[in-house]
Amino acid sequence: MLASIHPLGERARGQRYSVTVAAYALGSVVGATALGTALGALGQVVLGNGSGAARLMIGALAAVTAAVLDGSRRPIPSWHRQVNEDWLARYRGWVYGFGFGAQLGLGVITIVTTASVYLMWIAAALAGSPLVGALIGAAFGLARAAPILIGERASSAGAIAARVRRWHDWNGRFKVVTVLVESATALVVVAVAVS
Repeated sequence: MLASIHPLGERARGQRYSVTVAAYALGSVVGATALGTALGALGQVVLGNGSGAARLMIGALAAVTAAVLDGSRRPIPSWHRQVNEDWLARYRGWVYGFGFGAQLGLGVITIVTTASVYLMWIAAALAGSPLVGALIGAAFGLARAAPILIGERASSAGAIAARVRRWHDWNGRFKVVTVLVESATALVVVAVAVS
């Protein structure tokens, strides 16, 4: 999506960039919030009033597992599905913006590039509350939508390509930060469980 939805492309398709991006962000938040709510409700049914310490330890184990998976060179379990870029020529900007956002906000119906996607949904289920699951999902959806803004101020095709190339060049740094955050999450959760 980083190379597909930007001001120049939207103008060429006769769409308004601001409308498409707003719809994309809304779709991402709605999709992620819906899944987070469902997982929180499922967790409430399955886990009931079970031990908070046990939930925290499961969450810590999930965070460690995510850090190990993201720190390795092995691919994350995923299926190889992308959003349908034919929508760009077929539908209005708000339609494909919302549709792409919703799919990417769900996190698991397109290619999964980081185990933190699975970690977020495990956290929503372990919360054992539809409301907390919804909040986790909404935060995830916002985070998933943010990268669409990298092309916002690009004024030429070359500038867009440079920004996308720079984003891809930073993948290694993003991976390190992801592993550090997952590891820190595990430590904090263990500390909370022990105290």
